[in-house]
Amino acid sequence: MEKKFYKGGEYLIAEADCNEIFTPEDFTDEQRTIAETTEQFVENEIIPHHDEIEAQNFEHVVEGMRKCGELGLLMMDAPEEEGGLELDKATSMLVGEKIAYSGSFSVAFAAHTGIGTLPLIYYGTPEQKEKYLDKIISGEWCSAYCLTEPGSGSDALGAQASATLSDDGKYYILNGTKQFITNGSFAKLYTVFARVDKQHFTAFLVEREFEGLVVGPEEKKMGIKGSSTTQIILDNCKVPVENVLGTIGKGHKIAFNSLNIGRFKLGAGVTGASKMALVDGIKYANERKQFGRTIGSFGAIQEKIADCTADIFAAESLVYRLAGLLDNKLASIEKGIDNYYEEYLKGIEEYAPECGISKVYCSEVLARTVDEVLQIHGGYGFVSEYPVERYYRDERINRIFEGTNEINRLLIPGMILKKSLKGELPLQAKAMEAFEALMTPSFDEIDDSVPFASEKALLQNLKTMFLILAGSAVQKFMDKLQNEQEILMAAADIAIQIFALESAVLRAEKNYSQTSEAKQQLLLAAVKVCTFRAAEVVESAAKKGAFYVEEGDTLTMILSGVRRFTKYDASGLLQAKRTLAAAALENEKYLF
Repeated sequence: MEKKFYKGGEYLIAEADCNEIFTPEDFTDEQRTIAETTEQFVENEIIPHHDEIEAQNFEHVVEGMRKCGELGLLMMDAPEEEGGLELDKATSMLVGEKIAYSGSFSVAFAAHTGIGTLPLIYYGTPEQKEKYLDKIISGEWCSAYCLTEPGSGSDALGAQASATLSDDGKYYILNGTKQFITNGSFAKLYTVFARVDKQHFTAFLVEREFEGLVVGPEEKKMGIKGSSTTQIILDNCKVPVENVLGTIGKGHKIAFNSLNIGRFKLGAGVTGASKMALVDGIKYANERKQFGRTIGSFGAIQEKIADCTADIFAAESLVYRLAGLLDNKLASIEKGIDNYYEEYLKGIEEYAPECGISKVYCSEVLARTVDEVLQIHGGYGFVSEYPVERYYRDERINRIFEGTNEINRLLIPGMILKKSLKGELPLQAKAMEAFEALMTPSFDEIDDSVPFASEKALLQNLKTMFLILAGSAVQKFMDKLQNEQEILMAAADIAIQIFALESAVLRAEKNYSQTSEAKQQLLLAAVKVCTFRAAEVVESAAKKGAFYVEEGDTLTMILSGVRRFTKYDASGLLQAKRTLAAAALENEKYLF
């Protein structure tokens, strides 16, 4: 069967075939071996030094990065002809997931392999790559990315660092301060953004030893204490003209394309962290006794474990479905063409909405998971003797960096609607069909004997609900919709839940017939729990959106549609949760 190429955002209007998506069950032996290697590295090389790393003895981080280089873990995205492994995104995400078990070290790793390396790979000249890339992918040098400034965070293009050509034309003189720079204290190469002549936003490759680069003190942070976070101060910093990265005035392309992959990689990393936290919670629930029995035997604790398990199942399904979408798209680009990386980055940009969804959904799954695992620990979760106290502090940053979840929520529907305006997605025609469906009673019956039939029917209804809300908002506000942030946030919540739920349902459907009866019951249970929650979230978001956009009879009609299109028969929900919890407690692991 020839693979269908789905466009970014197309999931909102198309019904995907479960056999066309990539799932964790599709990993090859080679991918599983790389994952094992990563786990062993974390266990043998990072965990023994964890306390020293948290105390900011960064020599252990630098040494760990060097060993990552020896294992090939830093070169997965680098081209083969330049000494890299050039592995697919699914493998890269799998490594990102497994490295998350290393805590703060994973922050250094993610910054280095993502935003610290990819701009050089995608935009560097042959001379720049020859000079720097081997040092970066071998772990000889660590890298950092300098975009944020004290006065510009979410407004990245508001950065004011300046670059002025020297009188002899040999250097750009950079001035300004960069804020919250991961790996700041020990990086040897920085990708720095500044405005040439205070106007043209441009990226530069800046070595640590360049005259005028000053590393500020470590920030005193709430969490991820074992990662380096400093200011980078540019005080008449002399950067050779040959170290301009990309084209003068085109730095925004580098910044945004790097962030797309950064958001996607973050989704994988926080999913790994969620699994780690959940296992700690399960083990503690099996050990801790109250009222003469383990707390894991209580329904209140079991429900937490079940909800977290289902959440992580959806997050993991989402991440690897997106990896498959990206890999299919990137594999279609002919190697060796002159504009290969230009086309490659267009391929990544195609799925910018889904990259944002990955970041938001998965980071919020981690937040809920860590919060529940701490609650399972009770008072002991609040003291540093148990690792969950650190998980709780470390988790919080994930909803802030790589673009806050609020910024991503604004971008997701904005990017999807922009595709519609450019004629890439027929959203307008589909919205008209959705309004017709709103005014037409449905007598379709669901065959409950078919696994996941109810969930797939609900998904189609949720997509209809998104189209109704988006169509109403566009009709009312037209090009001013970008200023209606509350409406965009509500639309984003619906779009996010649809992609996550559909990913979980398709994964379960794809693997259902190929697994044991016991695993089938777990898949059915996970999907039921995921679907119930998604329906609840979408109902709330759609109600808000309706009140924000409409009034009078139209509002009444849309609210009626909300009730109809978010209706889900969750019979058996309690048993589904008990099934998940019992299996998790018995096996003391994440089940999927």
